[in-house]
Amino acid sequence: MARHAWRAEGRRRRITGFAATGALTALLGGAALTGAAFADDGHWNQTDGTPCSKHARACVDLAHNQAWLIHDGKVTRGPVGISHGGQGKETPTGDFEVQWKDKDHRSAEFNDAPMPYSVFFADGGIAFHEGNPQNPSAGCVHLGHDDAVAWYDDLEVGDEVEIH
Repeated sequence: MARHAWRAEGRRRRITGFAATGALTALLGGAALTGAAFADDGHWNQTDGTPCSKHARACVDLAHNQAWLIHDGKVTRGPVGISHGGQGKETPTGDFEVQWKDKDHRSAEFNDAPMPYSVFFADGGIAFHEGNPQNPSAGCVHLGHDDAVAWYDDLEVGDEVEIH
């Protein structure tokens, strides 16, 4: 995706990259963007060490197979290794919210397959859950056992999830 394009995946629409800078400059009447608007590394409102904002509670970097838990803009767990959807069953990208949780979930779509510690965040049954982080999923984010337990225990319905 171009750095200057509108991004409309997930539940919210936001401007990223150069377009964000231009739009914010226009809103400020051409004022220079300095000081508190951007962090020292040039990333506005980004949680250090992640591709996600300080508002996210869970962050995923699909390109690097990593995930984080975040509280008040600070990483509390991660990066941890993950796997995600394979070709034709890609994990959706964008901004989401935790919809519901089920500690002992079983997949109705995949022959009653176990999905322990499921934290659902996207339509179509997409969730964080325990699974082998070495194997691609059918769209979910697989976490090792200890990490799946941490995600399940830490996240609550309504928490923001960002998938990049």
